Amino acid sequence: MELLGDIGRKITASLSAEKIISTVYTNVNALMEASILGIGIYHEDTQTLDFPATYENGAPLAPYSNSLQDPNRLAALCFNTGNEIVINNLNEEYSKYLQKIPTASGGEVPVSLIYLPLKVKGNKFGVITVQSFTKNAFSEYHLYMLRTIAVYTAIALENSESYQNLQQTLSSLKATQSQLIQSEKMASLGELTAGIAHEIQNPLNFVNNFSEVSAELLEEIREARNERRETIPRTEADKMEDEILDDIKKNLEKIHHHGKRADSIVKGMLAHSRLSSGEKLPTDINELADEFLRLSYHGLRAKDKSFNADYKTDFAPDLPKVNVVSQDIGRVLLNLINNAFQACLERKRQHSQSSDPVGYREESFQPLVQISTKNLGDKIEIKVSDNGSGIPDSIKDKIFQPFFTTKPAGQGTGLGLSLSYDIVKAHGGEIILKSEPGKGTEFLIKLPFKE
Repeated sequence: MELLGDIGRKITASLSAEKIISTVYTNVNALMEASILGIGIYHEDTQTLDFPATYENGAPLAPYSNSLQDPNRLAALCFNTGNEIVINNLNEEYSKYLQKIPTASGGEVPVSLIYLPLKVKGNKFGVITVQSFTKNAFSEYHLYMLRTIAVYTAIALENSESYQNLQQTLSSLKATQSQLIQSEKMASLGELTAGIAHEIQNPLNFVNNFSEVSAELLEEIREARNERRETIPRTEADKMEDEILDDIKKNLEKIHHHGKRADSIVKGMLAHSRLSSGEKLPTDINELADEFLRLSYHGLRAKDKSFNADYKTDFAPDLPKVNVVSQDIGRVLLNLINNAFQACLERKRQHSQSSDPVGYREESFQPLVQISTKNLGDKIEIKVSDNGSGIPDSIKDKIFQPFFTTKPAGQGTGLGLSLSYDIVKAHGGEIILKSEPGKGTEFLIKLPFKE
């Protein structure tokens, strides 16, 4: 009893199923001739007994599974009936339990076998088997000891499963906490920037409106002066006044241009900080990606008639629907696809203006944007790639920072990628940048899902 108690403490000291089975084998083999020891763990979802670590003559075998519907498996019979199976000579006794005698995939077949159900609080948890290549290898004394060890093993394996479930729950709670923190951050930032934007927007409207009105007044002055000149000869003073009016007009154009840019930045700040009120619904990501790819392409074509680029798609047919706020993820995709088209078009523009040392001009370069999806098991992956000039290593760590942009002055607010990063994070996902200067860029979006 002292020996069994000591063995029980060793078995229940670990939370790893493999370690538990190894400890059981080491101690059982010291008590009896256990050429083979295996422990099958019941999995309700697959209706199988999974053997993660079976030992034969001291060496671990590859993991395997037994279906509970297989009529020629002693392990399945033991588990289904909940009864012990004790065989002293398999060749003579197999017909009591099986339709045909088992055959080994390699080596000899054991002839002495014990199968015991593993039970915890009345619930069947799996089976334990001890086998020997010698006839009549096990006595009632061995069976008694094995029953006691089976109780300890069942408790240890239940503790192991509970621990794994606890770890998964903690991981899920941490992910949920991270999403809540991200949502709270966006909500707080939204309240702050909404007030700031409101205060900025009013004087900004006056700047933009009065710059337009002043430009119209200038035109009226020009028309009045032109009418006067029809009767009065033009003097040097008139020429100076014309030059001054031209300068004022240029200044007003600059004021209007930068006023509109400031207006777009304010709107971008609001979009960046506004917490979406949309509901997460099961969404076909393939359809969403295809829709926004075409929206981006035709939108750029409408703005610039000279726009010319190619695109390709590679959508996974087995992609499950994912719970997302479709308009938010659509905004992310549209931003990434627009950036991809602009990056490869910028590379084409640069190549059309330069040539290599031997005078070869890369006029054959064709801008290409590709978008693909993939099922990763517990996540889905969306990849947006281009064959543009790529992003230098020196700025990769800044690419998701607010207001950071590589676009020419006046062509970007630097909020698109920052907003995309926050949206993906709020969905519990991640966005990854991969880029090689001179070869192109790809963005990977990974979103978790549950069947």
